[in-house]
Order: sequence, then C-alpha cells, then structure tokens
Amino acid sequence: MVKDIEKQFKKAEKLYKAMQYKRAAKLYDSVGDSYLTLGNFELARDCYFDAAKCCMNEDKYLIGIDFLRKAGNASLIHNQVLEANQFFREAVKYIPNLRSTSDRNHYFILFSCLSYLCFFVKGEQEEGLKLVKKIKNYVDDTYFKENPLIRLITNLTMVRKEKNEKYVERIKKDFTNLKFREAETHLVKQALVIAKTYTSLIINLNFDKEVYTTNEPINLSLNIDTEPLLEISKQDFYNYDLKELKISKIGITLSDNLTSPKNPELPILIEVGQKRRINLLIKPHFQMENPFVGPILITAELNENLIFMYEISQLLKPNLISPPPSLEISIKNLRPPLIDQTFPLEILIENKSQGDALNLNIDVEFPEQIKVMRGTLKKQIYSLRSNENIKWEINLKPTEAGDYIIKVISKFNDPDQNLIEDTKEFPLSIKL
Repeated sequence: MVKDIEKQFKKAEKLYKAMQYKRAAKLYDSVGDSYLTLGNFELARDCYFDAAKCCMNEDKYLIGIDFLRKAGNASLIHNQVLEANQFFREAVKYIPNLRSTSDRNHYFILFSCLSYLCFFVKGEQEEGLKLVKKIKNYVDDTYFKENPLIRLITNLTMVRKEKNEKYVERIKKDFTNLKFREAETHLVKQALVIAKTYTSLIINLNFDKEVYTTNEPINLSLNIDTEPLLEISKQDFYNYDLKELKISKIGITLSDNLTSPKNPELPILIEVGQKRRINLLIKPHFQMENPFVGPILITAELNENLIFMYEISQLLKPNLISPPPSLEISIKNLRPPLIDQTFPLEILIENKSQGDALNLNIDVEFPEQIKVMRGTLKKQIYSLRSNENIKWEINLKPTEAGDYIIKVISKFNDPDQNLIEDTKEFPLSIKL
C-alpha cells in the first residue's frame, strides 16, 4: 500500500512540473488523505500544501484555501501548533482574492480565529488579537459582531483578564455552534483547558512581616494551590489528562526603591493537586511614598504543552520604615599614655546609619587614676544626621600604671522620638 501511495505522489510531482495543476492538486489531495490514514502527518501536511500551491497557480483560491486548512489540521493532529498557525496565516493572505463577499467574511473570521487559538495555547494571545483586529477592517460589521467565532475569541480574552468562570461556561454553551473540524475542535478544547486553569488556579501573596526597615530583606511568599485543577481531568468535555504545572518564568513589577536581587531556581514543577510555596526575595534601598510590589506575571506550562501567562494583579504595599539610628564610638590616643605625663585622647562619634540621632547626650567616664587636665566630659548635640560625625580631644594625666576602662555613654532619640541608650567600654593601658 505504501508503495502505491509513493507512486501516486511521484505522479503528482510530474503533473506539477508539467503545470497540469488541476490534476496534480487532486492527486496530492488523495495522497495526503492516504498518508493521514497511515498516521504519517508530516507527509500528509506536505501533500496538502502542494495541492494548495497547485490551486493558487490556477487562481483557484477558494479550493486552495481549503487545502491550507487541511495542511494546518494535519499539523494540529501531529501537535505542531505553531506550524499549523503558519498555514492558517498563509490562508489569510489569499482571502482578498475570493470573489464572494460572504466567502471573504467567513474565511477571514475562520482563519483569524484558528490563528488566535494557536497563539492562545502557546502563550502569545496578544499576537493572536492583533490579527483579529486587523481582519475586522475587511469584514462586514454586523457579521463580525454576531459571529460565534468572535464570541469565542471575546470570551477567551475576557477569561484571561478577569479569571471568571462565567466566560468558560459561555463558550461551552455555544460550543455546538462553532462548526470546527476534529483537529480544530481539539485545539479549542486545549484553549478551554487554559481558560479553566485561569479560573481555577488559586494563587495568593503574603509578606513574612508587617513592618520592614529599609536595610532588611523582604520575604514574599507566592502560594500556589493546584488542587482545583483536578476537576479538568475529571470532566469528559475537556478530554485532557492534566498532570503537572510548570512555572518557567516569574516577572515582578516593583517600585523604584525595591529590587529583586535573586530569583527562585526555575523551572518549578508542581504535580496537579499539590500546593507549593515559592519564596521571592525583595531588597529595599531607600524610603519613598507608596512603595509597591506587583503585579506579578507568571509564565507557566500545562503538561509541557500548553503555555499561558498568569497575571497576579494583587498589589502589595510593604510597610517600610527607616532603621533606628545607631552610633559608632571610638577613642584614639594621640600620644602614648605614660604615668605622670599628659597626653591627648581623641573621641569620635559617627552616625553611619540611615536615621538621624536627635537630642544627643554624650558622657565620658574615667577611673579616678586618670585625671582630666583639659576638655569636656559631656557633649550635647541637637542632631547628628546620617553620615555626620563629631570629635573632640581631652587631655589626660595618669597617676598610676595599670589597665583601666573608659566608658562612653550615649543617649539620643530616633526620628520617632524613641529613646536609645548605649554604653561602650574601651580598655586603656598605662605604662610606667
């Protein structure tokens, strides 16, 4: 049988070369049907495409368009959706050549819808809409608005945006009016599997804390519950055994003061019916009014076959506050400290934090064996701003050798008037 088909194919090729296009087209079509029966979808596709070329050469556009549709269907049966889309888009190019206005109206909508469905199941819905909007200019307005295929496109578009079950039910109710061929019907149901996923998937976001300072990381949990997707496999209508959800990309929109320095390791596989928490790390850099996280756009796949973009429109606003101010205090001997000799000691107060220190009071305490010869032991400062410092010298005279402790006590208010107290101790060794 295969040899007979091959003979017929060679005969069709000879007829094509001899420019006997009508006979060649008929033979290509017959051979394509035979290959389709044998399950050789690629050869069937090629035969239908060759038949289409024969028709176009003879300006038989209506017949040629139907052969392109058959080529696209052969690709769909072979699960080559993007390849099928090429044939459907090719058909659109020849539709303006059709003589009948009703034929042009019909085929413009049919092939743009088939193309939209191909784009839809591969996560490129916006590209599909572009073609539909383009052909709208060439179709009777009333015919366009009342066409069930346009209703299908509208409902699929809306279910993606609103994630509302009512649009899925509208499509199912109108399903018998679509008049698709078998492979095309399967394509529509694949699109409906994605539509049902939009309405069923449960995703929510939450922070691990209520308040963050601008110098600590924000941990955001992305919680995904796929248990509602089990319903898809249970319903005979979809005829789809949904086993896994794969997250391949996560995109986060952030306010200018936030960044996401580290993405989770992708892809993430989730067995349908299971729950999964994905941790996202966000880093704040500075304070600003109304910081936000979201929306979040997830690129996902069903059974590594159907691709869709899921937007989490939920907008989260982290409560950010400035970190409490902290002071760095240090002392420095400007000359070696020796017994019965005066030496200068420098005290440095630095505010390296992001918050201002207000109403600052500094007290310095020395042991009785170290006499203060000159300088002040107390400092009062109205404000020490971020990245500012103060320093001063105190002249000291040790009276006894030994190891001693110098205390520097600081008291100040943060910008919210909270009192902060700190005592730092510094060792000082006096030699003979």
